[in-house]
Amino acid sequence: MADSNRIEQLLLSLRDENEGLRNHAAAGLGQIGESAIPKLIELFEDDDLVIREAAVSAIVQVGESAVDPLIDALEDDEWAVREQAAAALGKLKTSRAVEPLLKALKDKDGGVRIAAVWALERIGDARAVPALVECLMDTMLREDVARVLKKIGDERATDALIEGLQGSNWIVRRHAAEALGKIGDAKGFTPLVEALADEDWLVRRNAVESLARLGDSRAIESVVPLLEDENEMVRDTAEGVLASLGWKPKT
Repeated sequence: MADSNRIEQLLLSLRDENEGLRNHAAAGLGQIGESAIPKLIELFEDDDLVIREAAVSAIVQVGESAVDPLIDALEDDEWAVREQAAAALGKLKTSRAVEPLLKALKDKDGGVRIAAVWALERIGDARAVPALVECLMDTMLREDVARVLKKIGDERATDALIEGLQGSNWIVRRHAAEALGKIGDAKGFTPLVEALADEDWLVRRNAVESLARLGDSRAIESVVPLLEDENEMVRDTAEGVLASLGWKPKT
């Protein structure tokens, strides 16, 4: 009964306009532990985003014992509950959540899918790569997914990133150009060379940097023209990359 009363008091404080008081309430609910979890998950569908985020903060402070209830919440009928459950699992960074989050990538609600991508990025488990590669076809997710694939850096993503580099979405091309260098697969060499002619300056810059990471001196001939690129950052990057590949200007 004492716990129940304290939970109700803290839940009221969680709605306070004062951020410090909300943070104190979240910490208190986290200390109470498992018995607070059901009430916190109920708050995931609150109309007020501040309340939803405060509930996530509190449940994350509960720790490992919140994982299974949060995984169950990914199947809730309310999209807001599923979205906040995914966000909380990402903050907990638990590998147990990977498979349920991969399933959430196919959720009918875009907000839930985005939250699942974000959570998988936080967890950083390479098991997510095949499913993330498929999500490059999801127009709502492709930009975030390209960034996450870059961060995880798994060779299985190479073919999909090459496709993204050659696609029409400039943000995807930017992330794909950078990710291919981080992954370091030699299959990315030719597409990266071709990307040096991209209309977007950051695609060109990222492609140059990635070619430096691949360390293949065959890139020199294609990089030299970028010393005259219209963008100063591309020119500066090209100069540094050429030096790293052993090129010296003719005297």
